[in-house]
Amino acid sequence: MTAKDVWPILLFGAVAALLPVFVTAGTLMNFAIFTLILCLAAQGWNILGGFGGQYSFGHAAFFGTGAYVTAVLQVRYGVNPYVTFLAGIALAALVGWLIGFLSFRSGLRGSYFALVTLAFAEVFRVLSNAVEFTGGAAGLLIPLDQRAANFQFESRGWFYLVVLALVVLALLMTRALERSRLGAQLVAVRENEEAARAVGVDALRVKLSAITLSAAMTGAAGGLYAQYFLYLDSTIAYGAWISVEALLAPIIGGAGTVFGPVIGAVILHTLAEATRMMVGRIPGIDLVIYGILLILVVRFPPRHFASFLWRQFRSYDPDLQIVFILRIRRRRSAQRERR
Repeated sequence: MTAKDVWPILLFGAVAALLPVFVTAGTLMNFAIFTLILCLAAQGWNILGGFGGQYSFGHAAFFGTGAYVTAVLQVRYGVNPYVTFLAGIALAALVGWLIGFLSFRSGLRGSYFALVTLAFAEVFRVLSNAVEFTGGAAGLLIPLDQRAANFQFESRGWFYLVVLALVVLALLMTRALERSRLGAQLVAVRENEEAARAVGVDALRVKLSAITLSAAMTGAAGGLYAQYFLYLDSTIAYGAWISVEALLAPIIGGAGTVFGPVIGAVILHTLAEATRMMVGRIPGIDLVIYGILLILVVRFPPRHFASFLWRQFRSYDPDLQIVFILRIRRRRSAQRERR
Protein backbone atom coordinates (compact mmCIF):
# COMPACT_ATOMS: atom_id res chain seq x y z
CA MET A 1 0.00 0.00 0.00
CA THR A 2 1.50 3.30 -1.14
CA ALA A 3 1.01 6.92 -0.11
CA LYS A 4 -1.26 7.33 -3.14
CA ASP A 5 -3.59 4.74 -1.62
CA VAL A 6 -3.60 6.33 1.82
CA TRP A 7 -3.85 10.08 1.26
CA PRO A 8 -7.53 10.18 0.10
CA ILE A 9 -8.55 8.37 3.28
CA LEU A 10 -6.49 10.66 5.50
CA LEU A 11 -7.85 13.69 3.67
CA PHE A 12 -11.39 12.46 4.25
CA GLY A 13 -10.62 11.99 7.95
CA ALA A 14 -9.06 15.45 8.27
CA VAL A 15 -11.97 17.20 6.57
CA ALA A 16 -14.59 15.22 8.50
CA ALA A 17 -12.79 15.97 11.78
CA LEU A 18 -13.55 19.67 11.28
CA LEU A 19 -17.30 19.09 11.54
CA PRO A 20 -17.57 19.60 15.34
CA VAL A 21 -15.81 22.96 14.94
CA PHE A 22 -18.54 24.33 12.65
CA VAL A 23 -21.55 22.27 13.79
CA THR A 24 -22.79 22.48 17.36
CA ALA A 25 -26.45 21.57 16.95
CA GLY A 26 -27.25 18.34 18.74
CA THR A 27 -29.56 17.08 15.97
CA LEU A 28 -26.87 17.44 13.29
CA MET A 29 -24.23 15.81 15.48
CA ASN A 30 -26.58 12.89 16.17
CA PHE A 31 -27.10 12.57 12.42
CA ALA A 32 -23.34 12.60 11.78
CA ILE A 33 -22.53 10.07 14.52
CA PHE A 34 -25.25 7.66 13.50
CA THR A 35 -24.20 7.95 9.84
CA LEU A 36 -20.61 7.09 10.77
CA ILE A 37 -21.77 4.08 12.80
CA LEU A 38 -23.70 2.94 9.75
CA CYS A 39 -20.57 3.52 7.62
CA LEU A 40 -18.65 1.13 9.87
CA ALA A 41 -21.33 -1.57 9.64
CA ALA A 42 -21.61 -1.09 5.88
CA GLN A 43 -17.84 -1.36 5.47
CA GLY A 44 -18.00 -4.65 7.34
CA TRP A 45 -20.65 -5.94 4.92
CA ASN A 46 -18.61 -4.61 2.00
CA ILE A 47 -15.64 -6.82 2.82
CA LEU A 48 -17.75 -9.97 2.72
CA GLY A 49 -20.33 -9.01 0.10
CA GLY A 50 -18.50 -6.45 -2.02
CA PHE A 51 -15.04 -7.98 -2.23
CA GLY A 52 -15.95 -11.60 -1.50
CA GLY A 53 -19.29 -11.78 -3.31
CA GLN A 54 -20.92 -13.56 -0.33
CA TYR A 55 -24.14 -11.61 0.15
CA SER A 56 -25.40 -11.63 3.72
CA PHE A 57 -28.91 -10.72 4.87
CA GLY A 58 -28.05 -11.20 8.52
CA HIS A 59 -25.30 -8.80 9.56
CA ALA A 60 -27.56 -7.89 12.46
CA ALA A 61 -26.20 -11.05 14.11
CA PHE A 62 -22.75 -9.40 14.35
CA PHE A 63 -24.03 -5.90 15.12
CA GLY A 64 -26.22 -7.16 17.95
CA THR A 65 -23.51 -9.40 19.40
CA GLY A 66 -21.07 -6.49 19.61
CA ALA A 67 -23.76 -4.26 21.12
CA TYR A 68 -25.02 -6.76 23.70
CA VAL A 69 -21.56 -7.85 24.87
CA THR A 70 -20.60 -4.19 25.32
CA ALA A 71 -23.76 -3.51 27.35
CA VAL A 72 -24.18 -6.75 29.32
CA LEU A 73 -20.62 -6.91 30.66
CA GLN A 74 -20.93 -3.32 31.89
CA VAL A 75 -24.38 -3.61 33.46
CA ARG A 76 -24.16 -7.12 34.91
CA TYR A 77 -20.48 -7.35 35.87
CA GLY A 78 -19.20 -3.78 36.01
CA VAL A 79 -16.43 -4.38 33.46
CA ASN A 80 -14.66 -1.34 32.04
CA PRO A 81 -16.48 -0.13 28.88
CA TYR A 82 -13.32 -0.11 26.77
CA VAL A 83 -12.71 -3.74 27.67
CA THR A 84 -16.32 -4.66 26.93
CA PHE A 85 -16.11 -2.87 23.59
CA LEU A 86 -13.07 -4.92 22.56
CA ALA A 87 -14.73 -8.08 23.90
CA GLY A 88 -17.78 -7.33 21.79
CA ILE A 89 -15.63 -7.05 18.67
CA ALA A 90 -13.86 -10.31 19.49
CA LEU A 91 -17.08 -12.24 20.15
CA ALA A 92 -18.73 -10.82 17.02
CA ALA A 93 -15.72 -12.01 15.01
CA LEU A 94 -16.05 -15.46 16.61
CA VAL A 95 -19.76 -15.59 15.76
CA GLY A 96 -18.90 -14.63 12.19
CA TRP A 97 -16.28 -17.37 11.96
CA LEU A 98 -18.72 -19.99 13.33
CA ILE A 99 -21.51 -18.99 10.94
CA GLY A 100 -19.04 -18.95 8.07
CA PHE A 101 -17.57 -22.32 8.99
CA LEU A 102 -20.98 -23.98 9.21
CA SER A 103 -22.16 -22.36 5.97
CA PHE A 104 -19.10 -22.47 3.73
CA ARG A 105 -18.03 -25.92 4.89
CA SER A 106 -21.45 -27.14 3.78
CA GLY A 107 -20.97 -25.53 0.39
CA LEU A 108 -23.65 -22.87 0.83
CA ARG A 109 -23.41 -19.83 -1.41
CA GLY A 110 -25.62 -17.27 -3.09
CA SER A 111 -29.20 -17.09 -1.88
CA TYR A 112 -28.73 -20.12 0.38
CA PHE A 113 -25.95 -18.39 2.32
CA ALA A 114 -28.00 -15.18 2.49
CA LEU A 115 -30.97 -17.05 3.99
CA VAL A 116 -28.76 -18.84 6.52
CA THR A 117 -27.34 -15.55 7.79
CA LEU A 118 -30.87 -14.13 7.99
CA ALA A 119 -31.96 -17.18 10.01
CA PHE A 120 -29.07 -16.80 12.46
CA ALA A 121 -29.90 -13.12 13.02
CA GLU A 122 -33.54 -13.98 13.68
CA VAL A 123 -32.60 -16.76 16.12
CA PHE A 124 -30.38 -14.35 18.03
CA ARG A 125 -33.19 -11.79 18.12
CA VAL A 126 -35.68 -14.28 19.53
CA LEU A 127 -33.21 -15.56 22.13
CA SER A 128 -32.21 -12.08 23.30
CA ASN A 129 -35.88 -11.17 23.63
CA ALA A 130 -36.65 -14.25 25.71
CA VAL A 131 -33.62 -14.42 28.00
CA GLU A 132 -33.67 -12.30 31.16
CA PHE A 133 -29.89 -12.05 31.07
CA THR A 134 -30.11 -9.56 28.20
CA GLY A 135 -32.99 -7.63 29.73
CA GLY A 136 -35.65 -9.51 27.77
CA ALA A 137 -38.36 -7.50 26.06
CA ALA A 138 -37.74 -4.54 28.39
CA GLY A 139 -34.22 -4.12 27.06
CA LEU A 140 -31.01 -3.09 28.76
CA LEU A 141 -30.15 0.40 29.96
CA ILE A 142 -26.51 1.40 30.41
CA PRO A 143 -26.11 3.84 33.35
CA LEU A 144 -25.28 7.40 32.38
CA ASP A 145 -21.79 8.34 33.58
CA GLN A 146 -20.28 10.95 31.30
CA ARG A 147 -16.58 10.44 31.84
CA ALA A 148 -13.93 9.66 29.23
CA ALA A 149 -12.78 6.76 31.42
CA ASN A 150 -16.28 5.35 31.09
CA PHE A 151 -16.36 5.71 27.28
CA GLN A 152 -19.00 8.44 27.60
CA PHE A 153 -18.44 12.10 26.81
CA GLU A 154 -20.26 15.28 27.80
CA SER A 155 -19.67 16.67 24.32
CA ARG A 156 -21.01 14.83 21.28
CA GLY A 157 -18.00 16.14 19.38
CA TRP A 158 -15.59 13.88 21.25
CA PHE A 159 -17.66 10.79 20.58
CA TYR A 160 -17.92 11.83 16.95
CA LEU A 161 -14.11 11.97 16.70
CA VAL A 162 -13.80 8.50 18.27
CA VAL A 163 -16.26 7.02 15.78
CA LEU A 164 -14.57 8.88 12.92
CA ALA A 165 -11.17 7.48 13.94
CA LEU A 166 -12.56 3.94 13.82
CA VAL A 167 -14.17 4.59 10.42
CA VAL A 168 -10.84 5.88 9.06
CA LEU A 169 -9.13 2.80 10.49
CA ALA A 170 -11.70 0.59 8.77
CA LEU A 171 -11.10 2.43 5.48
CA LEU A 172 -7.34 1.91 5.80
CA MET A 173 -7.85 -1.78 6.58
CA THR A 174 -10.12 -2.13 3.55
CA ARG A 175 -7.56 -0.40 1.33
CA ALA A 176 -4.83 -2.68 2.67
CA LEU A 177 -7.07 -5.70 2.03
CA GLU A 178 -7.74 -4.49 -1.51
CA ARG A 179 -4.01 -4.31 -2.23
CA SER A 180 -3.12 -7.55 -0.47
CA ARG A 181 -2.87 -11.16 -1.64
CA LEU A 182 -5.99 -11.98 0.39
CA GLY A 183 -7.90 -9.25 -1.42
CA ALA A 184 -6.91 -10.65 -4.80
CA GLN A 185 -7.98 -14.11 -3.69
CA LEU A 186 -11.31 -12.74 -2.46
CA VAL A 187 -12.01 -11.16 -5.83
CA ALA A 188 -11.02 -14.41 -7.56
CA VAL A 189 -13.47 -16.36 -5.39
CA ARG A 190 -16.17 -13.77 -6.08
CA GLU A 191 -15.72 -13.93 -9.84
CA ASN A 192 -15.35 -17.71 -10.20
CA GLU A 193 -14.86 -19.91 -7.15
CA GLU A 194 -14.20 -23.08 -9.15
CA ALA A 195 -11.52 -21.38 -11.24
CA ALA A 196 -9.95 -19.93 -8.08
CA ARG A 197 -9.79 -23.39 -6.52
CA ALA A 198 -8.23 -24.73 -9.71
CA VAL A 199 -5.28 -22.32 -9.41
CA GLY A 200 -4.68 -23.20 -5.76
CA VAL A 201 -6.77 -20.70 -3.81
CA ASP A 202 -8.07 -22.09 -0.53
CA ALA A 203 -11.62 -20.76 -0.92
CA LEU A 204 -12.77 -21.86 2.54
CA ARG A 205 -9.89 -20.10 4.30
CA VAL A 206 -10.34 -16.96 2.22
CA LYS A 207 -14.09 -16.74 2.88
CA LEU A 208 -13.63 -17.46 6.59
CA SER A 209 -11.07 -14.66 6.83
CA ALA A 210 -13.48 -12.29 5.07
CA ILE A 211 -16.49 -13.08 7.24
CA THR A 212 -14.41 -12.87 10.43
CA LEU A 213 -13.08 -9.41 9.55
CA SER A 214 -16.52 -8.37 8.35
CA ALA A 215 -18.17 -9.48 11.59
CA ALA A 216 -15.52 -7.71 13.69
CA MET A 217 -16.16 -4.37 11.95
CA THR A 218 -19.92 -4.75 12.25
CA GLY A 219 -19.56 -5.75 15.90
CA ALA A 220 -17.54 -2.57 16.49
CA ALA A 221 -20.45 -0.58 15.02
CA GLY A 222 -22.82 -2.34 17.44
CA GLY A 223 -20.60 -1.55 20.42
CA LEU A 224 -20.44 2.12 19.43
CA TYR A 225 -24.22 2.21 19.08
CA ALA A 226 -24.66 0.80 22.58
CA GLN A 227 -22.19 3.27 24.07
CA TYR A 228 -23.76 6.27 22.39
CA PHE A 229 -27.48 5.59 22.85
CA LEU A 230 -27.05 3.68 26.16
CA TYR A 231 -30.07 1.46 25.50
CA LEU A 232 -30.61 -1.85 23.73
CA ASP A 233 -33.40 -4.29 23.09
CA SER A 234 -33.67 -7.23 20.73
CA THR A 235 -35.33 -5.23 17.95
CA ILE A 236 -32.58 -2.62 17.98
CA ALA A 237 -29.65 -4.99 18.31
CA TYR A 238 -30.76 -7.84 16.05
CA GLY A 239 -33.46 -6.09 14.04
CA ALA A 240 -33.75 -6.29 10.27
CA TRP A 241 -33.07 -2.57 9.95
CA ILE A 242 -29.31 -2.85 10.40
CA SER A 243 -29.01 -5.82 8.04
CA VAL A 244 -30.87 -3.86 5.36
CA GLU A 245 -28.88 -0.66 5.84
CA ALA A 246 -25.53 -2.45 6.00
CA LEU A 247 -26.41 -4.20 2.73
CA LEU A 248 -27.92 -1.27 0.84
CA ALA A 249 -25.24 1.32 1.61
CA PRO A 250 -22.37 -0.48 -0.19
CA ILE A 251 -24.58 -1.51 -3.10
CA ILE A 252 -25.75 2.07 -3.69
CA GLY A 253 -22.39 3.71 -3.01
CA GLY A 254 -20.23 1.05 -4.64
CA ALA A 255 -19.81 -2.54 -3.49
CA GLY A 256 -16.21 -3.68 -3.64
CA THR A 257 -14.85 -0.14 -3.35
CA VAL A 258 -13.30 1.57 -0.33
CA PHE A 259 -15.44 4.70 -0.20
CA GLY A 260 -18.63 3.16 -1.57
CA PRO A 261 -20.10 2.30 1.87
CA VAL A 262 -19.40 5.84 3.12
CA ILE A 263 -21.17 7.44 0.15
CA GLY A 264 -24.05 4.96 0.37
CA ALA A 265 -24.49 5.47 4.12
CA VAL A 266 -24.69 9.24 3.71
CA ILE A 267 -27.25 8.89 0.89
CA LEU A 268 -29.35 6.37 2.82
CA HIS A 269 -29.43 8.26 6.10
CA THR A 270 -30.09 11.57 4.37
CA LEU A 271 -32.97 9.99 2.45
CA ALA A 272 -34.38 8.48 5.64
CA GLU A 273 -34.28 11.79 7.52
CA ALA A 274 -35.77 13.67 4.57
CA THR A 275 -38.60 11.14 4.38
CA ARG A 276 -39.36 11.55 8.09
CA MET A 277 -39.43 15.31 7.72
CA MET A 278 -41.88 15.14 4.81
CA VAL A 279 -44.30 12.46 6.01
CA GLY A 280 -43.71 12.57 9.76
CA ARG A 281 -42.29 9.94 12.05
CA ILE A 282 -44.43 7.05 10.90
CA PRO A 283 -43.07 3.84 12.47
CA GLY A 284 -41.23 1.76 9.88
CA ILE A 285 -41.39 4.34 7.08
CA ASP A 286 -37.62 4.17 6.64
CA LEU A 287 -37.80 0.38 6.16
CA VAL A 288 -40.48 0.90 3.53
CA ILE A 289 -38.18 3.27 1.65
CA TYR A 290 -35.26 0.85 2.03
CA GLY A 291 -37.43 -1.99 0.75
CA ILE A 292 -38.35 0.00 -2.34
CA LEU A 293 -34.69 0.86 -2.88
CA LEU A 294 -33.70 -2.79 -2.48
CA ILE A 295 -36.28 -3.86 -5.08
CA LEU A 296 -35.05 -1.19 -7.51
CA VAL A 297 -31.41 -2.13 -6.94
CA VAL A 298 -32.13 -5.81 -7.56
CA ARG A 299 -34.30 -5.09 -10.60
CA PHE A 300 -32.04 -2.40 -12.09
CA PRO A 301 -28.47 -3.02 -10.88
CA PRO A 302 -26.83 0.41 -10.80
CA ARG A 303 -23.38 1.38 -11.87
CA HIS A 304 -22.42 2.30 -8.38
CA PHE A 305 -22.26 5.94 -7.43
CA ALA A 306 -18.57 6.06 -6.46
CA SER A 307 -17.36 4.72 -9.80
CA PHE A 308 -19.80 7.00 -11.65
CA LEU A 309 -18.37 10.10 -9.95
CA TRP A 310 -14.80 8.95 -10.59
CA ARG A 311 -15.50 8.33 -14.30
CA GLN A 312 -17.11 11.74 -14.63
CA PHE A 313 -14.12 13.36 -12.91
CA ARG A 314 -11.56 11.59 -15.12
CA SER A 315 -13.48 12.16 -18.34
CA TYR A 316 -14.11 15.86 -17.68
CA ASP A 317 -12.57 18.05 -20.39
CA PRO A 318 -13.30 21.81 -20.25
CA ASP A 319 -12.67 22.24 -24.00
CA LEU A 320 -15.18 19.53 -24.87
CA GLN A 321 -17.69 21.08 -22.49
CA ILE A 322 -17.36 24.45 -24.25
CA VAL A 323 -17.80 22.86 -27.68
CA PHE A 324 -20.86 21.00 -26.39
CA ILE A 325 -22.43 24.21 -25.04
CA LEU A 326 -21.75 26.08 -28.30
CA ARG A 327 -23.44 23.34 -30.32
CA ILE A 328 -26.51 23.51 -28.10
CA ARG A 329 -26.69 27.31 -28.54
CA ARG A 330 -26.38 27.02 -32.32
CA ARG A 331 -29.21 24.47 -32.43
CA ARG A 332 -31.43 26.72 -30.32
CA SER A 333 -30.70 29.76 -32.48
CA ALA A 334 -31.41 27.73 -35.63
CA GLN A 335 -34.75 26.60 -34.17
CA ARG A 336 -35.69 30.21 -33.37
CA GLU A 337 -34.87 31.35 -36.94
CA ARG A 338 -37.10 28.61 -38.37
CA ARG A 339 -39.99 29.78 -36.21
